[in-house]
Amino acid sequence: MSALTRPGTVEDRERTEPRAGRRARGVSGALLLLVGLATVVGWGLGSGPGDATFSFGGDTVVTLPDLTLPGTATPVVLGGVVALLGLYQLARGFRSRRTPLVAGVAVVAFVLAFLAWAMSGGEGSSIDVVRLLRSTVFLATPLILGALAGVLGERSGVVNVAIEGQLLTGAFTAALVGSLAGSLGAGVVGGVLSGAVVGWLLAVFAIRYRVNQVILGVVLNAAALGFTGWAYKALMQSDTARFNSPGVLQPVAIPVLSEIPVLGPLLFEANVVVYLMYVLIVALQVVLFRTRWGLRTRAVGEHPKAADTVGVPVLRMRYVNVVVAGGMAGLGGAFLSVGTIGPFTENMSAGKGFIALAAVIFGRWTPKGAVAASLLFGFFAALQTLVGVLPYGSAVPASFLSALPYLATIFAVAGFVGRVRPPAASGEPYPA
Repeated sequence: MSALTRPGTVEDRERTEPRAGRRARGVSGALLLLVGLATVVGWGLGSGPGDATFSFGGDTVVTLPDLTLPGTATPVVLGGVVALLGLYQLARGFRSRRTPLVAGVAVVAFVLAFLAWAMSGGEGSSIDVVRLLRSTVFLATPLILGALAGVLGERSGVVNVAIEGQLLTGAFTAALVGSLAGSLGAGVVGGVLSGAVVGWLLAVFAIRYRVNQVILGVVLNAAALGFTGWAYKALMQSDTARFNSPGVLQPVAIPVLSEIPVLGPLLFEANVVVYLMYVLIVALQVVLFRTRWGLRTRAVGEHPKAADTVGVPVLRMRYVNVVVAGGMAGLGGAFLSVGTIGPFTENMSAGKGFIALAAVIFGRWTPKGAVAASLLFGFFAALQTLVGVLPYGSAVPASFLSALPYLATIFAVAGFVGRVRPPAASGEPYPA
C-alpha cells in the first residue's frame, strides 16, 4: 500500500469525509484565515508607536508584575497564528474534539491583538486585567444563571424562552420583598420563588396543555414585562422608601482564598448570589452527567417514550426540572436588583434572558459550555466600557464589540465548533 492511499492521508480523508463536513471545514478555515489577515492588517499594520501594558492589580499580599507587549508586533504575530490555524483547517482540518479549542485560541488572539492596538496610540496606556475580568464575572452572573435554567429546561425537553420574564420577575420581587421585610436575604428568596412561579406556569401550559413552547415563552415574557411595569409605577414610584429601597448585597471576602493573586480578587470577593452561582454550576454539571436523576433528565429530553417504557415518570421529571430552572433564573433576577444597585427599575433585565438563551445554544446545551458562552458575552460587555478610555478605543463603535458574541453564536450553530444539536425531544410535548 502506497503512502498516498494509506488511511489517514489527505486523499483518504477527502474520499471518506462527508460533503457537508468538507463544506463546514472550508467555511471555518476561510473564516479563521480572514480573521487572521484582518487582525494583521487592521490591528497590526494600523497600530501606533506605543506599547501595550497589562497590569494585574488587586489588593493581595503577592502581586504579579506588569506585562508590556509591543503594540505593532503583537497583533501581527497573533494574527499570523490565527491565519495559520485557518490554513491548516483548510488543508487538513482539525479533529472535531479540537475545534472548540481552536476557536477559543482564535478568540483570545483576536482580543489580545485588539487591546494591543487600542493601547498603541499613546504612551503609558494600560489595562487592569483583574478589573476587566471582575467586571466580566459581574456582568455575566445573571446570564450564567439564566443559561443554567435554559440548559436544565431543554435537557428535560422544554424550551425555556421565558428566561427573560423569570429574570425580570426575580429582580422585581427581590427588590419589593427586600424593602418590605427589611432583609436582603428575604429579597433573594423572594426572587427565587417568583422565578419558580413563572417556571411553574411554563410547565403547566407546555406540559399539561401542550401549548407551543416558543409562543408560550414570548407570552410569559410580555406578561412579566407588563405586570412589573404596572406594579413599578403603581407601588414603587409612589412610595420609593417603602417599596423600592432594599439595599445592596455587600461583597464578602473569603479568608485565604481572596489573597490568591488574580484569582482571589476575581472569584472570592463577591456577594452571596455569586457564591450560590458557583455552587449551582458545579451541582448542575455533576447532577446532569454523574447521577441517576441526571440520566433520567437527559432521557426524557432525548427519547421520552423509551424513558417512559422503563418506568421513568416523564411528565413529573419535566415539571420538577422546569420549576427548578425557573428558580435559578429568578436568582439571576435577584442579582440584577439587590445584587447590583438595589432598587428595581422598569425593564431591568433589558434582554438578558435572550442573551442567556443564545449562551445555551453556543454552549451546546451543557452547563460548562453555557457558562463559558455567558462569560464571553460578559467579557465583551465589560470591554465596551473599557476601550473608550484607550487612545484608539474611541474609534471603535460600541455596537461592533456587542455584536461579536452574537456572531460567534451564529458560527457555533453553523457547526464551527463541531456538531451542535439540541436534545432530540426539546420542544416536543409528551402525552399524559
